[in-house]
Amino acid sequence: MEKDRLIEGTGDMDGKKGGHASDTAESFETIDKEAQSENGRGSAWPAGIRIWTPPLESMPEDVMFPLAWEEMMCRRVGEGEAPIMHIWRHPYALTIGMRDRRLPRAPQAMDKLRREGCSVAVRVSGGAAVPLDEGVVNVSIILPNPDRKLELHGDFERMVSLIAGAASPWTSEAKAGEIAGAFCPGDYDVSVNGRKFCGIAQRRQTKAYILTAFVIAEGGGEERRRLAREFYDEASGILSPGQAYPDVREGSMGSLDELAGVPSAEAYMASLVEWMIDQAGASVLSAGPELPLDELDRLSAELKARYDRD
Repeated sequence: MEKDRLIEGTGDMDGKKGGHASDTAESFETIDKEAQSENGRGSAWPAGIRIWTPPLESMPEDVMFPLAWEEMMCRRVGEGEAPIMHIWRHPYALTIGMRDRRLPRAPQAMDKLRREGCSVAVRVSGGAAVPLDEGVVNVSIILPNPDRKLELHGDFERMVSLIAGAASPWTSEAKAGEIAGAFCPGDYDVSVNGRKFCGIAQRRQTKAYILTAFVIAEGGGEERRRLAREFYDEASGILSPGQAYPDVREGSMGSLDELAGVPSAEAYMASLVEWMIDQAGASVLSAGPELPLDELDRLSAELKARYDRD
């Protein structure tokens, strides 16, 4: 398996955050200008980005499948395939970070959720627990990096610009900056009126990398916060929130539905596509790239063995 790195804008609980600490949240207009300036051209994104949005009903029950799909596509982009934007949802899942997996009762907490019909996986990109359902939009952009450059701030800022830009038909108040008490916290939380609706992370392989985000588009932020908190209450054993795991508190999370009046997850997904077409000249795929299912199954098993272990 290729040597790779995890860099969390959502925050890794080892205290090594992907972004710089900031006392003042930044508006997405400022971030967008900085990202474009750093890349030295009108668009902050490379040419040739493809967009693939698999139908929700086609999503396998195991939430590790889309994560393995992105790992395999990242390898292909590193080998010369065009960059790709992957927009997907899952009916009911919880992805957790590697530090979450090391909590004393994490296996029991994961098994409890699985008995309730929730798919649980240790997320390859790091970070902390994130509940997923039909109202949560996952967006990943897989980009080549043949020169192995490390431009963390610019990459996080580009992603904030995309996430907030896609929300701009409904609000111009999206800001970047850590939200205390939110689940999966980090310096590049994206929020409206002090309530987080999005977290961002990076995953780097040798010659390509993945910028990835979750966006709570519709439904209630509080119900997702409660699920994350219940997982930690069960998994933590005698440990206290703070250093060992995030202190997920009431009033910290919201959906774009609640915060900005976004009518549906589908509406936000359509805005993501429109934004990337307008900003980067991206093209929409009518069918996803063909990946061998047996290789995907094997990679999924490898990722589980590598990350979902004591």
